[in-house]
Amino acid sequence: MASENTSGELKKTALNALHRGLDAKMVEFAGYDMPVQYPLGVLKEHQHTREKAGLFDVSHMGQAFLTTREAALGAEDAHEKIAAAIETLVPGEIRKLRKGGARYSVLLSDQGGVLDDLMITRPIEDAQQGMLFLVVNAAMKDADFALIEEKLGGVAALKRAEDRSLIALQGPAAAGVVEGLIYGAGEQKFMTMRPYEWNGADLFVTRGGYTGEDGFEISVPNDKAEALAKAMLDHPDVEPIGLGARDSLRLEAGLCLYGHDLTPETSPVAGNIAFAIGKRRREEGGFPGAARILKELADGPQTLRVGIKPEGRAPAREGAEIQSVDGANIGVVTSGGFGPSFGAPVAMGYVDAAFAEAGTPLQLIVRGRALPAVVADMPFTPHRYFRG
Repeated sequence: MASENTSGELKKTALNALHRGLDAKMVEFAGYDMPVQYPLGVLKEHQHTREKAGLFDVSHMGQAFLTTREAALGAEDAHEKIAAAIETLVPGEIRKLRKGGARYSVLLSDQGGVLDDLMITRPIEDAQQGMLFLVVNAAMKDADFALIEEKLGGVAALKRAEDRSLIALQGPAAAGVVEGLIYGAGEQKFMTMRPYEWNGADLFVTRGGYTGEDGFEISVPNDKAEALAKAMLDHPDVEPIGLGARDSLRLEAGLCLYGHDLTPETSPVAGNIAFAIGKRRREEGGFPGAARILKELADGPQTLRVGIKPEGRAPAREGAEIQSVDGANIGVVTSGGFGPSFGAPVAMGYVDAAFAEAGTPLQLIVRGRALPAVVADMPFTPHRYFRG
């Protein structure tokens, strides 16, 4: 089972026994018993992912299928119906999503704040048109799915895929490893999903990545998850990677962690993810909080998420105050730490828009001391997604 127990104990993914067998250090994360690191250590796990391939258990995230309730529709009409439904909750352009295409988007509150970020994928098969595959964050999945059912229950049915695990393989060697096990998957284009069969199991393979590297997310039935993970780990280029390196990798890539860099108070414009707002949606509106978001697109937000490079070697952690050079409070760090590939501390945070330009000098208050820093372009390490 992907999770267990309703008595307050931590839930466990289908790979829990594998993590423990690999001597992982386990911690609580989003209500799950998850590996934070393995004997290799966070630094080497990070470097291994950048150089070869790292295997991540992301089965704690929420997978679900959203299907139109309207029957007897042609493939395009069916997609139009389900896309129109989900577009009442997100600002993305879902109607034009191609068969087999995946899109990053956000669930919005009526005030235009980000309730969660998620992946929305349109299946490639004609028989599955009128359906969308959703992947949401672990800590928010119950709230997300409840919201979707409340808002869309009359026109669409949500089926949680609790019988499926999610395994990510990231790094420059990932495509070769995946292709050796799942013929054809290594040739997929970025942000596409394709179905495959592996040892009798139905897989959904998406090419994308939360590390900035080329990579794959593989949805696999729980009863086949450990066997697939072991098959990948048998490859000499693959090491298991925990939450610690996952966080440093995504921070270097300038990618948001929900609940930290994105919250219900921040809009996608202030969060510097305005790319998630489709062109047609900018013209038509029709999504929650559209008045605020469209105004911010036109006039600029009051605050903006930026990259920050502390000078020196001391990292600034989440919650550190950001000041102008004359000591005025202008923002707060939302993610921060040491960037092993960057070779220096890196951070992200929100600053008043007047201070958001790259190169702007700042001060970070770390342990009561004002340390110099500068607004920096993101990502800190170049993205290496496969464009085909």
